[in-house]
Amino acid sequence: MAAILIFLAVYLVLALGRLPGFRVDRTGACIIGASLMIAFGVLDLRQAYAAIDYDTIILLFGVMIVVANLRLSGFFSAVAEWVVEHAHRPIVLLAAIVFVAGFFSAFFVNDTMCLVLTPLVLDISRQLRRNAVPYLLAVAMAANIGSVATITGNPQNMMIGSFSGIHYRTFAAALSPVALVGLVMTVAVIAAAYHREFRLQEKVALERRPVRVNRVLMWKSLAVSAGMIVLFFAGWPVPKTALMAGALLLVTRRLKPERIYREIDWSLLVLFIGLFIVVAGVEKTSLPGDMFRAAQRFHLERVSVLSVFAALLSNVVSNVPAVLVFKPFIAQMGDPVRSWLTLAMSTTLAGNLTILGSVANLIVVQRARREAPISFWEYFKVGAPLTVLTLIAGIVLLG
Repeated sequence: MAAILIFLAVYLVLALGRLPGFRVDRTGACIIGASLMIAFGVLDLRQAYAAIDYDTIILLFGVMIVVANLRLSGFFSAVAEWVVEHAHRPIVLLAAIVFVAGFFSAFFVNDTMCLVLTPLVLDISRQLRRNAVPYLLAVAMAANIGSVATITGNPQNMMIGSFSGIHYRTFAAALSPVALVGLVMTVAVIAAAYHREFRLQEKVALERRPVRVNRVLMWKSLAVSAGMIVLFFAGWPVPKTALMAGALLLVTRRLKPERIYREIDWSLLVLFIGLFIVVAGVEKTSLPGDMFRAAQRFHLERVSVLSVFAALLSNVVSNVPAVLVFKPFIAQMGDPVRSWLTLAMSTTLAGNLTILGSVANLIVVQRARREAPISFWEYFKVGAPLTVLTLIAGIVLLG
């Protein structure tokens, strides 16, 4: 009973974002929940240590270091600036933003692209005197959709890659088409929702602006990143490869290590550790078995059914906790590989339903709130149809 109550309390805070009346956020709730699982004897310390999936933590940590070096070198800003500079019409500008955000999110985590592109899009919109909202929505939604394509696209995919043992190449081959179709749909849905912005195809001209780039750091980071991605596809262990890449980039004479450490999302790593322990605690109860027996009535082995359930749960408790809830069930399904891929697809695409659906959305909305505020409804009127359309496309392609 203690384990179930702790589990439910933690997931309530994950759904609400904070503990009402207290300054306890999602990460704090996971730390407290994990501590209570140990304090009440649900798990001892050795079992708690064993519950942590170190492959996921190491992979996320290594990728964060690589991304930090690329970002600090100015690479992402330089690419975005070049693409935007060559997009001379509003619809081309929209498509360029979508595909840049989507492509780089597939390999370097979607949140990073939102941090990089949001201020750039605001600056461009200001100079061109255009409505920034559709282009900001493009950043958030394309970053989510592009991250579907690979194991390193977002945290939930990293977890699924670790749990399932699916080869990086197999994962990308199955879900890259979903991401590509989704990015095309993103352009179409945003263009339709803001038809006045894109109806007139007048030319837009943006003066060339210098971007500060540390060329030595950039080329070093690019070489290491390219090598890392090649080794991913070649079949090297993904966590080991990411950690080696991150460690190699820490050997530098030009960049203070403190700047890299500040770029790492330590709270996300701690949240993962706490969640692993909380879920391990509840797995010792009868709850997972009872839930699986209840879920069997709905035929979760079907791609369409699993996609709908995972998408709904992702918007209640967020996508990472949703993956952990489904984890005990997937191994018992007839085709675990397809079920894992379906879970990765649906929990990621579900992030576009509302502003609260993913951290990437919140980054864009928060950073743009002063110049281009985006309301819940403004986001939802584009996010809802896009989520439905991309989920249908994913179900068809995986089914």
